Amino acid sequence: QVQLVESGGGLVQAGGSLRLSCAASGRTFSSYSMGWFRQAPGKEREFVAAISWSGRDIYYQDSVKGRFTISRDNTKSTVYLQMNSLEPEDTAVYYCAARPGLLALTSDSYDNWGPGTQVTVSS
Repeated sequence: QVQLVESGGGLVQAGGSLRLSCAASGRTFSSYSMGWFRQAPGKEREFVAAISWSGRDIYYQDSVKGRFTISRDNTKSTVYLQMNSLEPEDTAVYYCAARPGLLALTSDSYDNWGPGTQVTVSS
């Protein structure tokens, strides 16, 4: 089991950038694959990006490719989501999630979740 806490959300104008962080507690962070998901009001939670435990395998939702970058620092038990060229459509609560072993792209594959951080992009 790992506990997760996101930070770095906020209000930004369209075209701006934010960097989300997700700090994990527990001694086995390096064995977990990590994912970022988001949920906008009235919509289902959707996959944004995922990174394997080693950092070698990375996947993105098509709409964020070229704008968002996921990374991790296992020495700090932290995963990051650098978000550039933000659009109003990126407005949502962003959640990080962890699962042992292989990475996954669906929310039901993850059993450890943070409380989320709000990202609001104004036009």
